[in-house]
Amino acid sequence: MEYHDSEKAKEVAGRVEAFMDEVVIPREREALETGEPITMDEIHDFWEMAKERDLFAPQVPEEYGGQGLGFRDMLPSFEQVGRSLVGALSIRANAPQEGNMHTLEFAGTEDQKEEWLRPLVQGEISSAFAMTEPKVGAGSDPKMLQSTAVKDGDEWVINAHKWWTSDGLNADFYLVMVRTDLEAHPYEGTSIILVPRDADGVEVVRNVPHLGGHGITEREGGHAEVKFENVRVPVENTIGEENEGFRIAQLRLGGGRLTHCMRYSGMAERSLDIAKAYLAEREAFGTTLEEKQALRHRIADAETRLHAARCMVRHAARELDDSDARIEVAMAKMYTANVVTDIIDLSLQACGGNGIGKDLPIAYFYESVRPFRIVDGADEVHRRSIARWAFEDIDESEIETTLDFDEDLRIDALRE
Repeated sequence: MEYHDSEKAKEVAGRVEAFMDEVVIPREREALETGEPITMDEIHDFWEMAKERDLFAPQVPEEYGGQGLGFRDMLPSFEQVGRSLVGALSIRANAPQEGNMHTLEFAGTEDQKEEWLRPLVQGEISSAFAMTEPKVGAGSDPKMLQSTAVKDGDEWVINAHKWWTSDGLNADFYLVMVRTDLEAHPYEGTSIILVPRDADGVEVVRNVPHLGGHGITEREGGHAEVKFENVRVPVENTIGEENEGFRIAQLRLGGGRLTHCMRYSGMAERSLDIAKAYLAEREAFGTTLEEKQALRHRIADAETRLHAARCMVRHAARELDDSDARIEVAMAKMYTANVVTDIIDLSLQACGGNGIGKDLPIAYFYESVRPFRIVDGADEVHRRSIARWAFEDIDESEIETTLDFDEDLRIDALRE
């Protein structure tokens, strides 16, 4: 399909596709066959090869070691990395690192960028975004945020209980969403504060067991439960303006939802490719499976819906250039999440026993894709926003800002 991406976007995506096909996916296949995980040394080798091919960190400005692609131009590359279980990680475009890099780049001070962004881009350190809270805390309704930070002189004193903090096990620092003005509405009194892992009072409680996770890499960052008890950090660790945390998070999330959509679109595309190859070879009841009309029609529907999802994402990305495009992003995210889930389910079914077996990546994709209808905003949250727009005929700027059930949960098809 021709999506009228820019020549730069298509050229880079073509090189990313070649890198996946020539280097990353063959190593992934080997890891799946042998059960021997890909080591961090090998990941570092991928990074060096990506740098040699001018593919490393495509979403980051060149001054910090990336390729400096604009948002719309990097989307096709994100789709290509989504075809591999370790694709995003192999070029340093994996979540939550990618989103945290973006947050520091547009909201951080120059000192914060030098101390944290530059080494983060290069893979010298790791990060996590701590927003979601257990039980009565923030989830689909972010107004329920319980975490607080109180000023004591030139320091913040932070008390917070977070979970589903992706890469929280390995993070060297956390971007923590906390209420900093308890008298104000949470949307107007919340800040994002950078907390080093080694600060007194930071406790990584556990890795939260979850659906997905394939163990294909030597070190997986998990989705941690983390407590911050009377943690003191300088006020200068505030990311952006004080009490502007929700605005910053929304800027992060709008683009992040679309990059997720593209990664999962790539995963769905590869699943379909595997299924079609299998159907062309497998014979049953007198013909190959690809000649069975029921399967042909289901594949046709899958291709059509995937095309529609790709168009929606690109349209929302264009709208982001001029506005926050909340409704366009909500529609694209909710629709794409359901489409890719259905396509991977179909691909697994089409491959039968081979689909549920883990010689192929589809079973891993199947485990990884289901949470996408919850993370980055549950289906119900996005439908609520879309319905308010549809029925009340109000301006998009009046629609209540909604964050994620779990913004940070980056299932390991992305982080691996």
